[in-house]
Amino acid sequence: MTTATETMNLTVPKKQKASKSLWQHAFSTIVKDKLACTALIVVAIYFFIALMTFLGIIANDWGATVGPSYAEPSADYIFGTDIFGRSVFLKMIKGAETAVAIGLVTSAISLVIGTTLGALAGYFGGLIDELVVWFYTTFSSIPFIMLLVAIAFIMGKGTSTVFISLGVTSWVGLCRIVRGEVMKHKDREYSQAASALGAGHLRKIFKHILPNISHVLIINFSLTFESAIKAEVILSYLGLGVQGRPSWGTMIDDSKLELARGVWWQLGAATLAMFIIVLAFNILGDALRDALDPKLKGK
Repeated sequence: MTTATETMNLTVPKKQKASKSLWQHAFSTIVKDKLACTALIVVAIYFFIALMTFLGIIANDWGATVGPSYAEPSADYIFGTDIFGRSVFLKMIKGAETAVAIGLVTSAISLVIGTTLGALAGYFGGLIDELVVWFYTTFSSIPFIMLLVAIAFIMGKGTSTVFISLGVTSWVGLCRIVRGEVMKHKDREYSQAASALGAGHLRKIFKHILPNISHVLIINFSLTFESAIKAEVILSYLGLGVQGRPSWGTMIDDSKLELARGVWWQLGAATLAMFIIVLAFNILGDALRDALDPKLKGK
């Protein structure tokens, strides 16, 4: 005869597995995805190159003349030279610093504006919500490229103009998402428990609610990053982009007249460098969305 205690012992596993947190599950999911890991490595390499150029360790002499004007790509001149005999390869490497800086600063500005306005609107509702919704609805009704060009014309040319103009025009989508997420989370048990313990409104928003929707912020950050790199090319093509330093946008702009001479390597180098990092961020963004979004993983 088997006693009740023995039956209970048979039904209870010897070692219970602790349920993985969302972040542990996301990390293990990305590690198992070879394509996502490859994209992450590519992005890390770009960031490393940007850091090395910023510190002046590599591509510090990008403006030096290394050969004849418009030398074709060869073993001596990787990606050839431009009209002034400068190495197109070094300009492409230096452009990675500009691209990473623009992506980081633009994404940070967009993140701060979109998260703050969206959280306030979603949490407080009422008049504040109506004002924020009216503001971003009006803002988004203006064509993106026209707004971008208008801000750049007002502020003038330069890197800081690119940072600000891209940052203040990229927050609307995030604001809408954060507003909706905060509306869902503000009445959940953990938020009510924080209120019972005497937490103020701002503490509840920034200490409790926003950490629980951080996966949305991370995904949006990666998407905004690659969008900023592409938008910089548009500004540079219109003559409103980065000045006094190489960028992939200015390289593409310079190649407009070079193509008539059959000089394609500057356009090819800038396009290739931009294509690789944008593709890597797209793949990484999709992987982050699949790994971090609880609705997609049944969390």
